[in-house]
Amino acid sequence: MPRTDSDRGIEMLRLMLLRHAKAAWPRDVQDQDRPLAERGRKAAPLMGAYLAQENLLPDLAIVSPAARTRQTWDLVNAALGKAFPGETIPVVYEPRIYEAKVEDLLHVIQDEHAVQDNRPAHSLLLVGHNPGFEELAHMLVSHGDRYAFARLSQKYPTGGLAVIDFNVGSWAEVTPRSGRLDRFITPRALEGMAEDNED
Repeated sequence: MPRTDSDRGIEMLRLMLLRHAKAAWPRDVQDQDRPLAERGRKAAPLMGAYLAQENLLPDLAIVSPAARTRQTWDLVNAALGKAFPGETIPVVYEPRIYEAKVEDLLHVIQDEHAVQDNRPAHSLLLVGHNPGFEELAHMLVSHGDRYAFARLSQKYPTGGLAVIDFNVGSWAEVTPRSGRLDRFITPRALEGMAEDNED
């Protein structure tokens, strides 16, 4: 069910930015084909279980076509499927997310997104990369949970999830500093897992 801003009488939009889980660096493999590392294969289901526990079920997932982002989404989606049997989350593999500048990521978000029966998507999950996601999160938020701000200001590790809410009527109205940071969660916060900024 869409979230509503009772003061303004409009439905709120929710954006979830999930950086891919930890990836491996095999020899003679191009960047786009790099798979998840063992640590990443453990972290992605953990983040999916967190989404399920917190009822953070997206209307639509938009995923970079790189191997590590696709594998992250597959593991997250499997965890969601266990918690919500019968629910199918539509997914779009969007080339513009891979190695994207922050302005390009904003354009992806501002596109009109619809799901079944042309119903607007009120909750989007993007699965992508740094530095773009970290820059995008900082660009979009102007206020929110101070503890989440403190964690976000330190770094945006692999598997990191930023949840940002917008009091606007459509994704086209999302602009810099128009969002509220609801939370910022990392695998380490959930399980004490070591993290770093490597892509």
